[in-house]
Amino acid sequence: MSPASNSKTFPIRDYHLDATLDSGQAFRWQRDQQGWVGVVGSHWVRLRADEFSITAETARPISDWTWLENYLQVHVDLAAVIRTFPEDEPLRAATLACRGLRLLRQDPWECLASFILSSTKQIVQIRQIVSHLCERFGEPLEVGPMFPRVHGFPSPERLARASETELRACKMGFRAPYLLETARAIAGGQFQLEQLPAAPVESARRRLMELPGVGRKIADCVLLFAYGFQSAFPVDVWVMKALQQLYFPHRRVSRKRLERFTQTHFGPNAGYAQQYLFHYMRTARPNPGPSRGSRVKPRSARPTRPTVLKTSAHAEPG
Repeated sequence: MSPASNSKTFPIRDYHLDATLDSGQAFRWQRDQQGWVGVVGSHWVRLRADEFSITAETARPISDWTWLENYLQVHVDLAAVIRTFPEDEPLRAATLACRGLRLLRQDPWECLASFILSSTKQIVQIRQIVSHLCERFGEPLEVGPMFPRVHGFPSPERLARASETELRACKMGFRAPYLLETARAIAGGQFQLEQLPAAPVESARRRLMELPGVGRKIADCVLLFAYGFQSAFPVDVWVMKALQQLYFPHRRVSRKRLERFTQTHFGPNAGYAQQYLFHYMRTARPNPGPSRGSRVKPRSARPTRPTVLKTSAHAEPG
């Protein structure tokens, strides 16, 4: 085991830290002048990146950094992942515009609770709700010098003891009873998150959707961002918009048809492809004119010619 240290440098290749932490996967990161400050598990963490490395700083010395290496997924061969994508124009444009975007591997409980709180909210609002929840119910964590106080994410046992009124005070509105009932189910042992990785993805999805406030989109977010099920393909307003505009720009297609398309077209790393399309759509302005590229040839459907997007700022979803 390495000597304990407050800092660790991870060598990287093709890793865009800004895109990864700001792509709507996790909600505990804030950008500062030199990088990003956030919380992973029980650790306050400051991250700085250049082309070849990510340097992490913690408040107390650590000898085993496996938890952060796994969270950041620095060991993933991103080029190999992208080679599995279908060769179509929308994904080529998305991977070029969002080069180096990675999927994180999050704590299942925090991921589940956070996405229950995400319903109909913008990313900045989700961050605020999660921050309120942690400040009120989480354990205080040691931080670096001159940094404001932060708290860990509250356990299901702690939230199970809260009242709905107390949770609503964290600005989560109608989501409060969903979070409370879910926390009580997990704390009481009626639902066991640790059993999901061993289940087939369809079974794991059905189990998650038994929880209050968890539909398919939230379930797929948890399957993808916490457990690494690459066939999970969360479809929210931005992904629906991307699929419609990029793959079916001149046709009305039902949601069920789009879901079938996502299950067959995007290959073994469909979840990764989804994140590229999601982040691309959030940070790009659609060009309503005809595509200047080649026709898409999907594996199971025949959408019309895709629309090209130009990179620019775009508003968050409502």
